[in-house]
Amino acid sequence: MTAPNTHPFDALTPEFIMDAVESQGYLCDGRIFALNSYENRVYQVGIEGADPLIAKFYRPNRWSREQILEEHEFCYELVEAELPVVAPLRMNDGETLPQAGEFHFSLFPRKGGHAPELDNFDSLLTLGRLLARIHAVGAVKPFQHRPRIDTQSFGRDAVALVREQFVPSELRASYDSLTRDLLQALEEIIGDGGDYVYIRTHGDCHVGNILWRDDAAHFVDFDDTRMAPAIQDLWMLLSGDRPNRTAQLVEIVEGYNEFYDFRPSELRLVEALRTLRMLNYCAWLASRWSDPAFPRNFPWFNSARYWGDHILELREQLAALNEEPLRLPSYQVR
Repeated sequence: MTAPNTHPFDALTPEFIMDAVESQGYLCDGRIFALNSYENRVYQVGIEGADPLIAKFYRPNRWSREQILEEHEFCYELVEAELPVVAPLRMNDGETLPQAGEFHFSLFPRKGGHAPELDNFDSLLTLGRLLARIHAVGAVKPFQHRPRIDTQSFGRDAVALVREQFVPSELRASYDSLTRDLLQALEEIIGDGGDYVYIRTHGDCHVGNILWRDDAAHFVDFDDTRMAPAIQDLWMLLSGDRPNRTAQLVEIVEGYNEFYDFRPSELRLVEALRTLRMLNYCAWLASRWSDPAFPRNFPWFNSARYWGDHILELREQLAALNEEPLRLPSYQVR
């Protein structure tokens, strides 16, 4: 008889979740709502006589305890600088990362909101100011345990994983030739990082990780915080054609320069970082394919059509890497 397909997250039953939360001194009211999260598991948990809490159970063996605590420490530095960051709650003993079974977990206050409107220039100005203040704190000292964004882990390792286990044999020659050219271009642009200043960044600053409410923003989910050039937290706020992206960039940088100096030389990294994100995202799906949540929620992945479209997108990125980077008006260049 074939053993059932099990996964560590199967242990997260309602009883397990409530026991974990109540171990930290809270009394659950029985209401549990699973939130949209795949890398980890995140739940809204009702609390007797109080607002619900957000319980985050970290994927086992992804980050070490030291790496998660470093994320938490960074969040608290930002909170102490009066930045709108949703940090984990400290328990009675000051702990932010208790353990339940094989899971590290954290509790967070619930914050409501919606994604910012990136076609609103006032919002972009505000986000530029806030990200500059985050980077001013992030530049004070480096991470000791968290890795950096680089072409090895996000590029070469990602390509090797999907090439060996997932790319269809009939597309492998095209994939090999294309990714060889892409990786060479990426390494020419990024190199070993020596020409760029690496600071502590959010690392995954897309609109889904920014909650906007009453003309104010809250930054959430620092799970992917890493050492990176500051532009890593800015480029995902740009969209549309080149004139639109340039106009958006002008607004962001106007706010940004009020609190931290924007480095125009980093604009050369935008398409390179976008390419690394695409390669890493594909490898992330591949590496998690044994988790039942992934085939269920990403049914289009690993189909013949997916790989054909992925190769086409990578070809477009290779062309984008050879285009002139975005440029700022001369009055914004310091």
